[in-house]
Amino acid sequence: MPVTPGEPRGILWAFVPFLTFGLGTPFSFLYAAVRRRSWNMGAASVGYGAATAGVLTLMQLGDPFLGFIAGTMMLMLWIAGTVHAFAVRPSLFPRTGPRSQANQHALRVAQYRRELREEARALAAEDPALAHELRIGRPDLPRTYDDGGLVDVNHASPQALATLPGMTPELVDKIVRRREEQGGFISAEEMSVDVDLPPGLLPQLAEYAIFLP
Repeated sequence: MPVTPGEPRGILWAFVPFLTFGLGTPFSFLYAAVRRRSWNMGAASVGYGAATAGVLTLMQLGDPFLGFIAGTMMLMLWIAGTVHAFAVRPSLFPRTGPRSQANQHALRVAQYRRELREEARALAAEDPALAHELRIGRPDLPRTYDDGGLVDVNHASPQALATLPGMTPELVDKIVRRREEQGGFISAEEMSVDVDLPPGLLPQLAEYAIFLP
């Protein structure tokens, strides 16, 4: 899942003056003024609106000379509005920065890993034998199935147990002794009571621990 550069945004908005022959320019900059809460954009919207209204008024007078002036003004407004829109587009629709892109990438990866853990848990609940064959929760063994970082508390090595959140050497020793003497655990809650885990560790542990029979 590579980090991709920021996508260009606002291209369609910037093309509105061009596609409408300048008639949509006032509405484009009115939208920009509201979006950015900018008085400058608002003033531009009013200016383009007044100029467009003036051009339409001159066209309706029926005078050829005034009609020529109106056409020239419309052409200028068409070009000016389009150039102006593309000039202000980066400030209105800024590209997402590299740091933000990296954060979004990290978030997508974390969400993807959580989905993998949920899928692995569902598979293990439905077919424990297959879960053992796929070595779900066994990062200490060679495998090809990606379970999203689960650790099987009942079978994983002490080194794998140590990767669970909040695990200390003392807690790992307690877990290993408990499962050797009384068998495996059935849930994170049972392990929390039997091993006397620190308060607040249970939610973090439950996210990554799995308890296969």
